[in-house]
Amino acid sequence: MARKLKLSVVLLALQVLFLILFGVFFTYAKTPATVVRLYSYFQDVHVMIFVGFGFLMTFLKRYGYSAIGYNLLIAAMTIQWASIVNGLWSMLVMEGTPADHWGFSIGFIVNMDFATATVLISFGAVLGKTGPTQLLIMALLETAFSQVNKWLGLAKLKVEDAGESMFIHMFGAYFGLTVARILHNDNASENKKEASSYNSDIFSMIGTIFLWVFWPSFNAALAHGGDQERAILNTYYSMAACTVIAVALSVATDPKGKISMVHVQNATLAGGVAMGTAARMPIGVWLAALVGAVAGVLSLVGFQFLSPALKKLKIHDTCGVHNLHGLPGIWGALVGALGAILAGFEGWNKSMYSIFPAMIPEGADWHHFNHTHHPVARSAMEQGGYQLLMLVVTLILAIVAGAITGFVMKLPIWDSPNEDHLFDDSEKWNMAEEGVEEHHSNNANSAGHHELDAKV
Repeated sequence: MARKLKLSVVLLALQVLFLILFGVFFTYAKTPATVVRLYSYFQDVHVMIFVGFGFLMTFLKRYGYSAIGYNLLIAAMTIQWASIVNGLWSMLVMEGTPADHWGFSIGFIVNMDFATATVLISFGAVLGKTGPTQLLIMALLETAFSQVNKWLGLAKLKVEDAGESMFIHMFGAYFGLTVARILHNDNASENKKEASSYNSDIFSMIGTIFLWVFWPSFNAALAHGGDQERAILNTYYSMAACTVIAVALSVATDPKGKISMVHVQNATLAGGVAMGTAARMPIGVWLAALVGAVAGVLSLVGFQFLSPALKKLKIHDTCGVHNLHGLPGIWGALVGALGAILAGFEGWNKSMYSIFPAMIPEGADWHHFNHTHHPVARSAMEQGGYQLLMLVVTLILAIVAGAITGFVMKLPIWDSPNEDHLFDDSEKWNMAEEGVEEHHSNNANSAGHHELDAKV
């Protein structure tokens, strides 16, 4: 009975703790952002978190309940925990109350959804191989680590990462891959239940479409004015070019010249990931499209060639997060560094200072001063160096934090599923009768419509 109630006890304890901390430390923002301007962007991001990510992970034919249900549960818990982490961090490091720096507002909860996206990316790497309490522990630890990483980037290194190619995608991918390596199970790597079906792939495409449509809002949500418009346009064309290239290469790399659904579900989104860091930069539509095209190439190369190599290293990546988030995230970080190096007042005008505030001359009012008489505080080359440094910091912190979290999740007190229940809803969910009958009838032959070797 104790094992059966473990999840319930953990959830109740966490929610009671959250209520207490909310009541003691938090309030609304003193000067909330304009609700009308931000709320539509928040809605778009919110749909991506709860619908896009949830349905994207339904490709496993026997893990649909868990994919959507755990996505909902983890997200609902993480948005609260991330709020607390950010608020308490402001007390410990920024010497103020949460209301001074992180009071609840629409802009604040957009950032909390961003923090949640990081965890959900990592969830994809361990999909089907972990129990719900393990996932909750992962979310608690990863949220704390990822927010420290973001604080280092924004407050200390002062880097640009509007759509968070580094803070979200790189961190979530390499954190999740490290956890997957620590939790490696030979039974999971070759499990025949790790398969999709015609219907499960269609459900997964629902998630892809939602993510694809709303990604410009994700990259532009917290930008302003012309920077925000550029973020939308750059992401729009990056994703369009990425999709064309991904489908073209899917056909070209298939022995029969056919399109692979796993590529359409995932690689078509890589352009949004890659455009994250440089989203606000005036790099030109043609270059934004080129960034997306290269991201499509990298993602396809990852699925076709690098995933099998990772598997040999005992890194079993269920959803292919390395190919959708990891590699395009690194590419996006490199594009951002190059953009910083090429930044100049000519062509960028005052956007250079809104994007790279560390370049504002000390003591100057950048809204009004004459650029020709005020040398920048940090040169373009220096800013590019800091961008590259943040890439390295993110990789190192994600891997170290992932290793720590993986060993904690491996403790026997949690609910790691046994071999019979990997990639299977039946242990943790009350199944609909029709689903139960189908589940048992397929137990003898679980190869399914197609094996997921392409996915991993």
